[in-house]
Amino acid sequence: MSKLNEVKEMVQKGRTKKIAGVVQEALDAGADAQEILDAMVDTMGDVGDAFSRDEIFVPEMLIAAKAMKLGLEVIEPQLASGAGEKLGKCIIGTVEGDLHDIGKNLVAMMIKSSGFDVIDMGVDVPVDTFIEKIKENPDVKVVAFSGLLTTTMPALKASVEAAKNCDVGNFKVLVGGAPVTEEYADEIGADGYAQDAGSAVTVAKELIASL
Repeated sequence: MSKLNEVKEMVQKGRTKKIAGVVQEALDAGADAQEILDAMVDTMGDVGDAFSRDEIFVPEMLIAAKAMKLGLEVIEPQLASGAGEKLGKCIIGTVEGDLHDIGKNLVAMMIKSSGFDVIDMGVDVPVDTFIEKIKENPDVKVVAFSGLLTTTMPALKASVEAAKNCDVGNFKVLVGGAPVTEEYADEIGADGYAQDAGSAVTVAKELIASL
């Protein structure tokens, strides 16, 4: 088995105690940081697909995500020095009234690993706080809003509308969360919708390609 395949296996099986060593071995064997990153992103995409098909559940997905995070820590210095493609800034957060962060954290990690500089606002973020952060970062490329409760869908709508109307910079708005559908995303004026962490990366890249 090649070292890259070992890295993939470590992520898929959530081998949190072994992943860092295997990633370092892959680097020592000649793999570059971008190759390792791509391998881990592909694997997390597979994990996300399995989750979507109910073949695995939240605990398995979280442990795979934790393994990937530990693997990323090994290659981040190389990526920061220019080995990885930089795609621009992404502001992400869970909307006001919602304290859920599992999905948002997975999306933030996946988007960061794909080459975005992520500004994570956390949870229960008021609309005005999002807008202030956008104004502080007029070069932002993607603003991503997460909502996991049906009761906070109005806050999601308000956040999207405020971002679209803040007249700062040139960015795209991405939304997601358990109660959110593509139809609802279109209805509230979002530029993109992601049903899971894996698809969020693809959609984010597609959105900035249209800027």
